[in-house]
Amino acid sequence: MSGRLVVVSGPSGSGKSSIVNELLQRLDLDFSVSVTTRLPRPGERHGDHYSFVSRKDFEQMIENGELLEWAQYNNRFYGTPGAPVAAANAAGRDILLEIEIQGARQVREERPDALMFFVTPPSIEELEKRLVRRGDTSAADIEDRLEIAETEMAEAPGLFDHLIVNDRVDRAVAEIEALITGSSSGNL
Repeated sequence: MSGRLVVVSGPSGSGKSSIVNELLQRLDLDFSVSVTTRLPRPGERHGDHYSFVSRKDFEQMIENGELLEWAQYNNRFYGTPGAPVAAANAAGRDILLEIEIQGARQVREERPDALMFFVTPPSIEELEKRLVRRGDTSAADIEDRLEIAETEMAEAPGLFDHLIVNDRVDRAVAEIEALITGSSSGNL
């Protein structure tokens, strides 16, 4: 039996990482460690949260066809190595990807069977508050991220199977968990 590909995406600051971390605690899912050219945030470890690589190395991965998906977001590159995803699915394991919307477009094209969730904040105002509270983003970056978020939120309904409003992490996690395990139904 082949495993499933589960995708969680959403704007920067939507809470997708918190949701993904909780899902990984609750469900028997493998996690795909993305590669990125950005610097680690405090507390992030190479190989656990991301594989941090140089731009040159990332471009080589693209050229070699090693990435299931990749995206440029806010002048940095992010991508999913394809081999670990294929290996997990071939072994019958479900694997969870936390990716940007550009990458989600590629996954939708390559893997139409993927179960895709888009996490959205209750409002743009709430998203701005979250980005400011994080304390690791400049005012200019926050403005850029808010513009990107508005565009992503407008595109999401046509691309993702389920839209999840993250007004409370526990509620959002429970909703996604129910949809993954089949104890709830319906597409948005």
